[in-house]
Amino acid sequence: MPANPGALGSFIRDRRDRTTPESVGLPVGVRRRAPGLRRSELATLAGISVEYLVRIEQGRDRHPSPQVLRAIGDALRLDAAAHEHLRALAMASSGQCMGPYSTGRDVRPGARAVVEQFEPGLAVLTNRLGDLLAHTSGFDALARPLGLLDPAEPNLTRYVFLDPRAREAFPDWDRVADDRVTNLYRGPTAGASRRLIEAISEEAGPEFTGRLNRHDQPHGGVWRWNHPEAGELRLDVEELELPAGDNQQILVLMPADDATAESLDAMRRRRSGALRAV
Repeated sequence: MPANPGALGSFIRDRRDRTTPESVGLPVGVRRRAPGLRRSELATLAGISVEYLVRIEQGRDRHPSPQVLRAIGDALRLDAAAHEHLRALAMASSGQCMGPYSTGRDVRPGARAVVEQFEPGLAVLTNRLGDLLAHTSGFDALARPLGLLDPAEPNLTRYVFLDPRAREAFPDWDRVADDRVTNLYRGPTAGASRRLIEAISEEAGPEFTGRLNRHDQPHGGVWRWNHPEAGELRLDVEELELPAGDNQQILVLMPADDATAESLDAMRRRRSGALRAV
């Protein structure tokens, strides 16, 4: 069973509602009840039938071709990130995974060696579900006092929604929570996504489930961390994608201001350690 069979349709409806006729070169009309595009208008722009678009939006057709997805995305004027999200939702809705060659938890020696190159900075290797698979000593000093690394298999998404310490750790908790939900649709496997979504839904309730079909694009940029030893830290997050077969990326956290850089330097002087594989 797909992780969320209705996610693809809800995303298309959401973007259709947000797209004004004038933004795609259509007349506004005099009897328009809603500001967004009608189904017939989107279907015409994408070169598909209204009936087919209805089936996709209602989740009755979970296997639209890449060409159809591209046409819908182009008609909605989606940017590259939103096009990728549309593709990910289509694969999740059909029960496929983003990359068929990896569970997303196995770390190649080469990938581990790349993480080591960031010592003593802050870097962590993770998959889209939020499993933290390897990290630098700098990330350990940042995350361990917050309780993020307490579980035997730490997971950022679980921590954000299920650990009460997360709301204090992340002053912009809502922003971080939105980013974590968006990433769930991108693998590494449909089954893994479904199990994590079901587990968090049961415990977190509407705080989590209410975000599943909002489809906000990841905010990225600067995350604020409230560290018990270093105080508030402003860290700019950069994602380095590993080869598609890995289903993983390396998050590199860099100080966004001089105060954060000084706090991190002081924290490093107090602590020492090496890369720890989880």
